Amino acid sequence: MRILLVGAGGVGSAFCAIAARRDFFESIVVADYAQESAERAVAEVDDERFTAAQVDASDAGSVERLARESGATHVMNAVDPRFVMPIFDGALAAGADYLDMAMSLSKPHAERPYAETGVKLGDEQFAAADAWESAGRLALVGIGVEPGLSDVFARYAADHLFSSIDELGTRDGANLTVDGYEFAPSFSIWTTIEECLNPPVIWQVSADGKGEWFTTEPFSEPEVFDFPEGIGPVECVNVEHEEVLLMPRWVETKRATFKYGLGDEFIGVLKTLHKIGLDSTEKIKVGGVEVSPRDVVAACLPNPATLGDKMHGKTCAGLWVTGTGQDGEPRSTYLYHVVDNDWSMQEYGHQCVVWQTAINPVVALELLANGTWSGAGVLGPEAFDAVPFLELLTEYGSPWGQMEVA
Repeated sequence: MRILLVGAGGVGSAFCAIAARRDFFESIVVADYAQESAERAVAEVDDERFTAAQVDASDAGSVERLARESGATHVMNAVDPRFVMPIFDGALAAGADYLDMAMSLSKPHAERPYAETGVKLGDEQFAAADAWESAGRLALVGIGVEPGLSDVFARYAADHLFSSIDELGTRDGANLTVDGYEFAPSFSIWTTIEECLNPPVIWQVSADGKGEWFTTEPFSEPEVFDFPEGIGPVECVNVEHEEVLLMPRWVETKRATFKYGLGDEFIGVLKTLHKIGLDSTEKIKVGGVEVSPRDVVAACLPNPATLGDKMHGKTCAGLWVTGTGQDGEPRSTYLYHVVDNDWSMQEYGHQCVVWQTAINPVVALELLANGTWSGAGVLGPEAFDAVPFLELLTEYGSPWGQMEVA
């Protein structure tokens, strides 16, 4: 296996640190628009299997050329979702398989954004499914932590814990603090704004058995969820996320939701950014320079990848499944993965949120390399057997957990 990793930032760098401890691949070319960023990521792992290169992730042709030049069998997308489609298209043109941790962007419904879906997350990718299948190539989409591990949990729950599922509810929460900052998101603010201010999507099966996706208001349906391993109660709200668009395609469920533990302060900041237009991606002219307001916000905030030594606490990603257990009795179970920032920093030198995101595509690539997972077309993690993934995740030294919820 020869991997082209596009993106040398926080998640890309953590990906390298995790992969360097494994032997399932022949080489990894780490590519970034700024080659010096790729060179730094390669220097950090000090492994002759890693080399650095320059690529323009906004240009499918640039991705295709580098994939061909490097002999890549797999293209790993580790940049923000603005660049999904050029990398996705470039990988197919180069005859390589493809993986990402976030899917193609949505576009809200023009007239009824808080009731009906417009272009949904991943729609552009799924529209190309036939082309990928005809080429015999695999695009494994949404294989980070959320989406990703949460989707693996959905497959596991359906196959091993439940006879029927009422709701697949992804729940994400943390008790992280950052020394010296009043406001410092632990993940890309660009992506956070995108998913938190877009209309959240919900999957629902009606009384007549027809399933459909619909939208609601941002931050709707607040609930308090008690997260495990000392994190405790966190208020979670509806947020747009890929799991809701992925899970119902492969796992039968009456409802699918995604709720994120943001907190009142974070929600207030996001609402303010929206009110004054600083969430916009449309460029405006300032002093003769054209710039996107959202890019300005991102530039003003600290790089999440640099905050690890100032962060404290744990982050939890998981899936709350309700329905009927295999014994015929009602069941409510939370499958989860917790990472302590002090541990991830000490063990890998990367903060817990980016590390937790990065480990899952490494695990998936190892399963693809040894033939445990295989397929063609545009597929989500739910399309594969969950047990080998969860076993390998534990072997990596990052076990998952399970608890019953009253």
